[in-house]
Amino acid sequence: SLNKMSFITRRSALCLRKSKMQQRHQSSRRPAVPLGSRILTDPSKVFEHNMWDHMQWSQEEEENAKERAAENSLVKVQWEDQDKYEREAKILPEKKREELKTEERSSECTKINSTNSFSHKNEIFEEGEKYWKKNYGGGSTSVQGYVCNKKEAKSLTDNPQGKNCGELGRLESFPGSDATYRILEVGCGAGNSVFPILKVLCNTPGTFLYCCDFASGAVELVKSHSSYNSAWCSAFVHDVCDDALPYPFPDEILDVILLVFVLSTIHPDRMQGVVNRLAKLLKPGGMLLFRDYGRYDTAQLRFKKGHCLSENFYVRGDGTRVYFFTKDEVWNMFNLAGLTEVQNLVDRRLQVNRKKKVKMQRVWIQSKFQKPLLLSRNIPEETTKRHP
Repeated sequence: SLNKMSFITRRSALCLRKSKMQQRHQSSRRPAVPLGSRILTDPSKVFEHNMWDHMQWSQEEEENAKERAAENSLVKVQWEDQDKYEREAKILPEKKREELKTEERSSECTKINSTNSFSHKNEIFEEGEKYWKKNYGGGSTSVQGYVCNKKEAKSLTDNPQGKNCGELGRLESFPGSDATYRILEVGCGAGNSVFPILKVLCNTPGTFLYCCDFASGAVELVKSHSSYNSAWCSAFVHDVCDDALPYPFPDEILDVILLVFVLSTIHPDRMQGVVNRLAKLLKPGGMLLFRDYGRYDTAQLRFKKGHCLSENFYVRGDGTRVYFFTKDEVWNMFNLAGLTEVQNLVDRRLQVNRKKKVKMQRVWIQSKFQKPLLLSRNIPEETTKRHP
């Protein structure tokens, strides 16, 4: 009996300590799911692992990075060549572009897939589902910006005709029209992220995945994969820079948009338009998950003179382009698009080549932005007046 009481006491103390730790963690500014937990505390052990998390730069390192970026930006690409790169952005050899995407996503995502919510697809889906259940009651469907609960139909967007869900009538069918939870991956490539997501969706009724890329060959690869099924996925060719090009589904129906290592390939003058258009696709309460290159990443500092197109925007030797963001720039773009910050942070890591004894400072921006949930629509004043 004494042993049993001792065990219960120890167990209670352990649970209490764990609860306090969770509370401290949740009240911090770090994301609920930490980016990584491999912290370099002993510099002499730097080559024991391939990647170290949450690296802090010294002022000297920061200044050195700025100087190197300024130096490789001195000589700009000629205007006529810049125009050529813009025109040819859509006709690069698809094989090469897929190699680049594979290299980027494998080196930057799979190495951290146990903790990074952008590479751990189950966590992305579960987190989005949490917002869905919280905001929509878990038993709802969305049509053209309306959320229809089992108990009542409530408009989440302005509707000049004042129609509720029952009055909307039957819309033209589109892929995923019967789904209650929808995800879009922009720039899906050959499907490195698509198929881990599909593995979750195929066992979750009411869910649907859209994925697009402007390379038709990449989209065909996704469609020809054994895991592809049009019952819960629609892959299509799309140029996100073309505002006039319609999506194969209505606005305001998406719960989650994945925008991972895509925006950096687009000319800075077109980025805001792309973000604005994507924001229109989200339903109120929907989430956009973003990850891309950060300012002074090793990839930026390695460029030689003559590869800079404009400030922090470069062209690689094969013609592909890349921009390096600050988190303030990211916040500003998504804020102008009407989205609210949930998370916006700089992910600094130390990547190590253990064989060559080379250290590389990696910098990425990781963000989550949400479309505000409108609890009520504007109702004409005359309909709200009390009649005697």
